[in-house]
Amino acid sequence: MTAKEKLNWKGRRLDVEVGPVAHGGHCVARYEGRVLFVRHALPGERVTAQVTEDKGGSYCRADAVEIITASPDRVEPPCPLSGPGACGGCDWQHASGEAQRKLKAAVVSEHLSKATGRDIPVVVEELTGGLLGWRTRVRMAVGFDQLPGFHPHRSHAVIPVGHCPITVPGLVESVAGQEFTKDSELELVRDGGGRIHARQLKLVRGYRGRMHYQRKAIAGDGESAVEFAAGRHWEMNAYNFWQVHPAAADTLAAAVGEWAQASPGACAWDLYSGVGIFASVLAAQVGPEGRVLAVEQAGQSSLDSERLLADLPQVTAVSRKVEVALREGLLDGADPEVVVLDPPRKGAGHEVVDTIAGRHPARVVYVACDPAALGRDVARFMLHGYKLDSVRAFDAFPMTHHVEAVALLSPGD
Repeated sequence: MTAKEKLNWKGRRLDVEVGPVAHGGHCVARYEGRVLFVRHALPGERVTAQVTEDKGGSYCRADAVEIITASPDRVEPPCPLSGPGACGGCDWQHASGEAQRKLKAAVVSEHLSKATGRDIPVVVEELTGGLLGWRTRVRMAVGFDQLPGFHPHRSHAVIPVGHCPITVPGLVESVAGQEFTKDSELELVRDGGGRIHARQLKLVRGYRGRMHYQRKAIAGDGESAVEFAAGRHWEMNAYNFWQVHPAAADTLAAAVGEWAQASPGACAWDLYSGVGIFASVLAAQVGPEGRVLAVEQAGQSSLDSERLLADLPQVTAVSRKVEVALREGLLDGADPEVVVLDPPRKGAGHEVVDTIAGRHPARVVYVACDPAALGRDVARFMLHGYKLDSVRAFDAFPMTHHVEAVALLSPGD
């Protein structure tokens, strides 16, 4: 076998011992000095892994196509489309619920331990509702056959589906079997009142060749969705950002409130604020004499936030990218006692972390949907003298590798 062939193992079947979990829904195995990121396997198993992607170098990707020695945590997947080459929406359907949460805890713990240089024990807490029928928001792809479905892992192909076990009943079924414009996407929402909203998104070329989404309503008007969290009704655009698990918004709001502990009359920031759930929690803590600055890039969410929190005059909505608002001095004035931030999957980044730390808040409550980004940003806060006090994690995305974490940081001794 030549050196070139050794670096292109795609299609090869390799018997391997499966090692620890890694971020992204796979486990680590090794073969002839190279790392295999193996999906559909569990730590401790011996499997036959078929290489699905190999770009050379030190690692490649593979699927466990045969289980030689199974883990006691292995279960039968509830969805027939779960497995190698099939739907890529779920990562851990072959693991028990308890095992899934332990795998996610290990990933969060690993990234925070790397960031802090100390052992960070993590427990992923189960949310109400079980492993199935929880997802209230989903995006589907439309294939060349014009039928909606989901992509296999790391593929542009589309597998038509008529039912998805992890989505709330009736959501996927509302569009299943219907024909739509090929290469478009469908965005589906079931709001807190049980109403389904759906629209078709098609990427088209517009003015000066710029690409943008052309939107077409399928069900609902998108303007009258209602959600319930933090003791409030949120009547808003259906496609604003909202947690996909029915219990997640309330759970996270309670966790943020417990750790924020903003003083009456204090200043607090809610960065990447969405429609303002955390801002409403902070507003109750600072009271009418305090001030909450809620910064959100998405214009519709910011507009909805301003309307929805009109009864809380201590809240000011700032419709800007967070880094731009900080750079342009739109948050000047009293230094915040508390900063809550809930950045997108890529994390807050150096500029935002540096600016927050420069304002010396007594507490930073960081809500994260990506353990790797959380670890990077925690490490950056530590360069400014902050320490990681506590962390909680929640299984807001059962059957997938995704996990929601909340971290509390404060100035060091």
